[in-house]
Amino acid sequence: MTVEAASSAIVPSRDAWRGLLWFAPLTALWLLLIYRWPTIPASGVPTTAHQLAAHGLIALGLWLGLEHTSLTPGQRRATWLAIMIPDTLWFTVAWSAAINGVFHPDTTSLPVLPSAIFLPVIIGAPLLLFSKRIGQVLDAMPASWLVAVQLYRVFGSWALAAWLHGALPGVFAVPAGIGDMLTGLFALPAAIAVATGTDEGRRTATLWNILGLADFAVAITMGMITSPGPWQLIVPDVQSIGAGDYPGVLTPAFVVPSSILLHVLSLRQLRHRLTATTIRAASRHLEPSSSKTLV
Repeated sequence: MTVEAASSAIVPSRDAWRGLLWFAPLTALWLLLIYRWPTIPASGVPTTAHQLAAHGLIALGLWLGLEHTSLTPGQRRATWLAIMIPDTLWFTVAWSAAINGVFHPDTTSLPVLPSAIFLPVIIGAPLLLFSKRIGQVLDAMPASWLVAVQLYRVFGSWALAAWLHGALPGVFAVPAGIGDMLTGLFALPAAIAVATGTDEGRRTATLWNILGLADFAVAITMGMITSPGPWQLIVPDVQSIGAGDYPGVLTPAFVVPSSILLHVLSLRQLRHRLTATTIRAASRHLEPSSSKTLV
């Protein structure tokens, strides 16, 4: 590795850790705030606000990414609307269903909450991964965007505050809350690292994506086995998140599947860029030998 490459990998890393010096205290302050005044998270305003903010950033990032592609203006608008309209409707339906108690297990015998978690991923992941236009957007979009947008995961600390108040069982809230908080905190250094364009940066972002997906695997599993239903194995002293209460139920109903899709797209983007880098390196390696053969 050259001195310039080494410097570009080291300096952003220092910037990232310096960023945590103010971001981590702000997260701790938010946790203290919602613990001291539990009516704040109970109102549903923070959950709705940070999801609307993330939704807006995704819409903006998608449009900016489309502007860097070779698509015509009409194709860009059609692609943007084809993604943002279903996503907006999905958020609206999930939010309305949560307020009206649709996710309560005694409302219907159908697995409404598990369906809200898994169906968007099952349907959305193949459509997004195999779409040529989405591929063009991902190729044009900085890899740091899909990582940095998940800074909102620090708001998962609400689960820890709820546990401290006895509103959620610790067996679910502790791993889920800590996992979300760490994923959100490390989104900043991972985004800065991948922005360098180095192999180390891509590996950092890949590990961060794996951390985020592992957090969801643990949270979903613990949520299912502690919530009323056919998969319940642990009956806690207090109701778990699967009880369907607003606003907490919005986390599995909308936040989890949308975040999983962001992780999937980020991994696809990182893998494609690694492949492109490998091909370019192989081409450069073959060029001298080819010229010698011609001589």
